[in-house]
Amino acid sequence: MSAVIMVDPWVDEWASQAKCSGQDPDALFVRGKAQHDAKAVCKTCPVLAQCLAEALDNRTEFGVWGGMTERERRALLRKRPDITSWKSALKAGMAAQAR
Repeated sequence: MSAVIMVDPWVDEWASQAKCSGQDPDALFVRGKAQHDAKAVCKTCPVLAQCLAEALDNRTEFGVWGGMTERERRALLRKRPDITSWKSALKAGMAAQAR
């Protein structure tokens, strides 16, 4: 019988692992069509969920975080006012997907 090792995919110290960490930060604080370019960087980021959770939990108003614009984040917060900790919710979702 072999043991199954569960690895927690959540990273608390995520900022240095972000795909945008070596890029110009101003590229993430843009408006209009330029937001699509900023969001494209997020699509393959290994810590997208952690970044998004931080922005949602802190009600970050500006910039692209976790692949979402400020407008998209506001809409999500309005749609799900029942979630008090996005970090907990997204972390639980990642753990469930890993099973």
